[in-house]
Amino acid sequence: MFVEGDQNRVIEKKKGKLIPILLISFLSLVVLSVIIILLSRFISYKVKNSPSITKLENQWKEGDYLGVFETSSILIEKNFLKNTILTYRGYAAYRLACSEIDPTLSQKYIDEAIRSLRIALMDAKPNTLGQIYYQLGRAYFYKNTVSSYYYYSDLVVKYLELARSHGYYADDIPELLGISYGYLGKSYDSIKSFSEALNVRESDSLLLMIAEQYYKEGQYPAAKQYLFQVTSRANDDNLLLKSQTLLAKIYIEEDDFDSAGELYKAILEKDENSPDAHFGMGLIYEKNNDMVKARAEWRKTLKIDGSYEPALKKMYR
Repeated sequence: MFVEGDQNRVIEKKKGKLIPILLISFLSLVVLSVIIILLSRFISYKVKNSPSITKLENQWKEGDYLGVFETSSILIEKNFLKNTILTYRGYAAYRLACSEIDPTLSQKYIDEAIRSLRIALMDAKPNTLGQIYYQLGRAYFYKNTVSSYYYYSDLVVKYLELARSHGYYADDIPELLGISYGYLGKSYDSIKSFSEALNVRESDSLLLMIAEQYYKEGQYPAAKQYLFQVTSRANDDNLLLKSQTLLAKIYIEEDDFDSAGELYKAILEKDENSPDAHFGMGLIYEKNNDMVKARAEWRKTLKIDGSYEPALKKMYR
């Protein structure tokens, strides 16, 4: 039979054992929680930084186009024909080409953009076709720009028109089509596209491009209407000089030599090294049977631009 003192000692003994057990359990729980947290962070880090479609999407959202390009390079080795990878790679390569100041690297990126997007088309979902066609059209347009030969204008037109036929629209499509149709010599298609672009944003450069196409077709009254708008309000000196030069050429074609002469003199006051203005003045002197002054103007033209073909023909015919 326990006495009260013995009972207290038993209780105290049990308490003495229970406290360490509770402390050990608590510490174990803390350690386990820390391990779980660190492990989850490690897994999250590995997932985030390991090459994956998710990583591509995150890099694209962050504007890390070089990261997208490099990640896609790793992923392509594992799955060369994966449409999503190729699409992101093509988009990123296009952005890198446009931002690259080294022409060689820019050309490399744009070629890779075109290659990736063309392969992506092979397995593209119907709802993504329009956007890929659009990006391909822009890529070929940029390739024209860096090559300066405009050999790819037909492909620009092809893919941009395909984009629109698949229901994809972007504000720059009409202007890109207008420029490309112009390079292909399809002036009326060019004018139609530029006119559509004017509905998106009116600009003096668009008005000048429309005038140039009308000029090529010999539609001088229509060309002059647009040129008058540009010359009356243009704030860009370069744009103004181009418009005045084209307007003066039209006056020459129409045998309005007085108006042409006034414009050429105004151009030379702003830019005395304009080969077009000197050549035009030579034509006016030629019309007035003053061949000494005419040839003097053509010599000035060739001094500024030795390959100016019309002046070469005049001097060495």
